[in-house]
Amino acid sequence: MPISQTQIDKITSLARSYGATRLILFGSVLETPKEARDIDIACDGVSGWKLYELAARIEEELHTRLDIVPLSPSSRFTKYIENKGKVIL
Repeated sequence: MPISQTQIDKITSLARSYGATRLILFGSVLETPKEARDIDIACDGVSGWKLYELAARIEEELHTRLDIVPLSPSSRFTKYIENKGKVIL
């Protein structure tokens, strides 16, 4: 499931409407797009339940599964995402 620029634009637009300040695309959609079954994004600027509300909204709009993780607080996992992922916002 390769991700299109249209999908990326929709994700960033929705994320901005929730106050996101940074988004990083990561995981199988970048590494092995033909085998990807979902979209993985990391987000800054949206916290608590709003983060999961954003994820649900993106899933509804794109009709695909989405995994979302907060970039804050920083951890080894978020540093890995920052190094390997693609910044889309």
